Amino acid sequence: MIKIGDTIPHAEFHVMTAEGKTRTASDVIFAGRKVVLFAVPGAFTSTCTNTHFPGYVQAHEALKAKGVDMVACTAVNDIDVLNAWGRQNSGDGKITMLADGNGTFAKALGLEIDLSNGGMGLRSRRYSMVVDNGVVRHLNVEDKAGVNVSGAETILSQL
Repeated sequence: MIKIGDTIPHAEFHVMTAEGKTRTASDVIFAGRKVVLFAVPGAFTSTCTNTHFPGYVQAHEALKAKGVDMVACTAVNDIDVLNAWGRQNSGDGKITMLADGNGTFAKALGLEIDLSNGGMGLRSRRYSMVVDNGVVRHLNVEDKAGVNVSGAETILSQL
């Protein structure tokens, strides 16, 4: 599993730009800036929609004020689903959606979880991190259901 001080591994995300869907490498996303990245097991799921994502939308300005260049969300969903979810939850212009449709990034981090018993298959564990110029500075991985350590308030206290 990735840990504090490690460099973010190379992976490609699907992202939506003004020109449409594109692939962007993690090297490009995290290079030369401070990024708050949080991961959810799935868009439109209850805890992700009701608690985790809204916390980051509400904290967006406070995070920016503490020197964060980008707030990003990743999930093992396709970019169309992530964008629809982000728009529905007031994330446009605040949260950059990074689709990890095949779970490649989650696996590279060692933060994948098999939720097949619940009908969701391979997903990402719920976590948050501060990445500064590609290096993990803070990492908060949930060890039980809910948003106990990976919410925006935790990240704000770490900056």
